[in-house]
Amino acid sequence: MQPINELIKEKNIELATTDPVAQGGFTQVPNFILKDSSLSVGAKITYAMFLSYAWHNDSCFPGQERLAEDMGLTRVRVTQLIGELEAAGLVTIQRRGQGKTNLYTIHFQVPPKIQSYPQRTTRSKLAYLKK
Repeated sequence: MQPINELIKEKNIELATTDPVAQGGFTQVPNFILKDSSLSVGAKITYAMFLSYAWHNDSCFPGQERLAEDMGLTRVRVTQLIGELEAAGLVTIQRRGQGKTNLYTIHFQVPPKIQSYPQRTTRSKLAYLKK
């Protein structure tokens, strides 16, 4: 019997393309994150980067230096953005110390303010979104 980590890494889809965009993959970001006006654009991108790293089977999560490099920001700014996500309850940080990277738990919980939107039919939802 194969260990679970080997089963998870097993790829059952092969992309037959030379298109670098398709080969690099895609990251889906929940709409409640994109539409949350209380989050900065930087925090939204940081959340998307966390999702991108979390779904990548062939590597472990990079540290804040790597995240800063990938986002074109300073490490200090990345730390601020991660703090914003933590304050919003979208990530939990486990600091391991001694030169080790932090462990981040990404939360997919829709905040109560979004959950409390009234139930509407499709037509009335469109009217509600246009307001």
